[in-house]
Amino acid sequence: MRAACLRLGNLVNQAELARDIGISRPTAHRYLNLETSFQLVRLEPFSVNRTKRLIKSPKLYWGDTGLALYLGGQAEPTGAHLENLVLADLLAWRDGQIPRPEVLYWRTATDLEVDLVIESGAALLAIEVKATSRPGAADVRGLRAFRDEYSDLFAGGLLLHDDDEIQWLSDRILAVPWHRVF
Repeated sequence: MRAACLRLGNLVNQAELARDIGISRPTAHRYLNLETSFQLVRLEPFSVNRTKRLIKSPKLYWGDTGLALYLGGQAEPTGAHLENLVLADLLAWRDGQIPRPEVLYWRTATDLEVDLVIESGAALLAIEVKATSRPGAADVRGLRAFRDEYSDLFAGGLLLHDDDEIQWLSDRILAVPWHRVF
């Protein structure tokens, strides 16, 4: 559980996890089967082609951010913990929606990434989470790439951050304090 907590927001690699903690891959697979108890959250990748979603690696999150911080043995929260907290709130919101939107992530072969993608019908909302009090243009590289790739479906982009200021960072990309959204 500690090894999983130390990999918040990373792609799931069971072979690497097993090797790092000295257990077999099947044992790691069994240990990571914590989704039924809502302890572990796997975030699936976004792709327009739904078949491709099945073959790409999910990202790993924890159901309770505070528990992940404790089990990881970390004294201070990191950006991954803020991302995990936003995801947990987003999943709680999603579960109350009808029809239920998809919550996914997006990553390119060149490692451009968007932390969270909400797919609702034919609309996509892209969300990047940054533990910074000074969001800037460099923080929205992934959001801009996603917007350009899916411009016809792109409803907007949010950069959630630690400051209190709301500002436009790019066309259809808004920086908003994370605590004002949830």
